[in-house]
Amino acid sequence: MTPHIIEIGPFQLVLCLGFVLLAGITSMINKLGLGRDLLVGTVRTFAQLFLMGYVLKFVFELKLIWLVLLMFLFMVAAAVHTIRGRVKERSVPFVIPTFLSMIITYTLVSMMVTGVIVGAKPWWTPQYFIPLAGMIVGNSMTAISICLERLFSDLKSRRGEVEMKLALGADFREASQDILGNAVRAGMIPSINSLMAVGLVSLPGMMTGQILSGTDPLIAIRYQIVVMLMLVASTSLGALIVTNLVRKRCFSKGQQLLLR
Repeated sequence: MTPHIIEIGPFQLVLCLGFVLLAGITSMINKLGLGRDLLVGTVRTFAQLFLMGYVLKFVFELKLIWLVLLMFLFMVAAAVHTIRGRVKERSVPFVIPTFLSMIITYTLVSMMVTGVIVGAKPWWTPQYFIPLAGMIVGNSMTAISICLERLFSDLKSRRGEVEMKLALGADFREASQDILGNAVRAGMIPSINSLMAVGLVSLPGMMTGQILSGTDPLIAIRYQIVVMLMLVASTSLGALIVTNLVRKRCFSKGQQLLLR
């Protein structure tokens, strides 16, 4: 254990509940109706994080590649499930292409980061692969949700324009190219904003965690730079591949827009 760490015990955790209580009282006074959500969210935070802590401790101790990859698979599946819940469109099947593209893309990016850039040996070393892959999947999940929601809504709202281009001889790619571009740009905005504001507006979570655990800040910022660039690359790749695959499914073989 690092001697610089100040441990947080049960008493401190209970003390933190005062913040939630304060938020609940504020909700009651202003009649916001957030009491139940705050209660459920707090219980889930405690349960999910403690469960994850024990799972990680188990996986780190065993150091088995199949267990690490199984956990990665579970994280991607959970992300795709979340995306499915956020994207309301149901007439276009997007779950399978999203899952497959996320698995392939994020496995390659995670292997590159842990094995080549960080230099972990082996590349699937759990304490490096799982946190880094988790950040990739989590950030890309948000971007892909935004991309798909924007793609579907724009194809519907600009249906007349798309059909006119198709009638004039354009294929589905040409007729929807600017719509796809807008969708990918919308999904990339949070990542680009993070690049612009990092270190000025806030200290990122990974860097903050390392500093709190006693790591030299100069080492922490190097890891954070790797993470920021890794996230931008994985987010852009994932958003672009998934959006292209799903766009194709929005059109029939006869180049007709299927969305209504």
